[in-house]
Amino acid sequence: MITLGRLTKVELRDIWKSESQDFTPWLAQPENITALAEALSMELEIEAREREVGPFRADLLCKDLIDDSWVLIENQLERTDHSHLGQLLTYAAGLQTVTIVWIASRFTEEHRAALDWLNEITDERFKFFGVEVELWRIGDSVAAPKFNIVSKPNEWTRSITQASRRIESEALSETKKVQLDFWVALQKALEGHAFLRSRKPRPQHWTTYSIGRTGMHLGAILDSQKSRIAVELYLGDENAKSFFGQLKADQVAIEAELGHAPAWMELPSRRACRIVSYRSVTDPLDEASWPELIAWISKTLEAYYRAFHKRVLKLNVSATSGDSGAYEAEGSIDV
Repeated sequence: MITLGRLTKVELRDIWKSESQDFTPWLAQPENITALAEALSMELEIEAREREVGPFRADLLCKDLIDDSWVLIENQLERTDHSHLGQLLTYAAGLQTVTIVWIASRFTEEHRAALDWLNEITDERFKFFGVEVELWRIGDSVAAPKFNIVSKPNEWTRSITQASRRIESEALSETKKVQLDFWVALQKALEGHAFLRSRKPRPQHWTTYSIGRTGMHLGAILDSQKSRIAVELYLGDENAKSFFGQLKADQVAIEAELGHAPAWMELPSRRACRIVSYRSVTDPLDEASWPELIAWISKTLEAYYRAFHKRVLKLNVSATSGDSGAYEAEGSIDV
């Protein structure tokens, strides 16, 4: 006979004694902010902790990589109260365009109704989420978090936002329109993907994907001038040179996992570094070739994520200095 375990609820304060000293640092860890992002259908990247907004300090300020919008997270390990609701309104007023995520152990009916009302009366610049956090364990297992969405924006707000974006795109040049169409097609091809969610498609020659750590990302490139497409790991913050060296030390294993040898571009004159794979194509803007190009980019992005995700989470911080850069340097390794 099959034996099953029994779920037992764990008190939040048994694990996190303090919101600021325990819960917020825990949530800021890549695997935990990713779990929250999945519950919200977002792709969150942390920009700052304890961000000052007016007289208050917001717990976490993030970017949603799907549409490049600001997301502010306020944590509360107790039942919701009027004080935190007031802080949320102050944050919304101070940031002008923002998604507010209020996390608490339990939402009262009046505070849940208040968020629903705010979602109804505000325009697409503001979105409000209410999230209850729980902890559960099976037997003697470690406690596991569960995020429950109790309030979220109405669907019609998303429709209005999408319509406004379509209007904005109508003034684009023909090349920019084609670039935008390509990234939209790639985004649709990756719908439902477990870990590849791009930023909002934009009329430019690249798009980016989270790799699970700030200061770096995966990128897909559509280069019509050089008739090629590319996938890369881009390291862009003050630790880029150190991180690049740590990854380069594992080059043989990484290339074995990728199934090919990418270009390892340290870019000595710049702060950024790149690890990039190119593929030459006849005309990347030719829509008839897009299924093949999208298939290659999707497959290569997956390979990059699997090869680099766990590795970048283990990188040791070592500050370096230098000038920043993005996509300027060249490479010529085609796969």
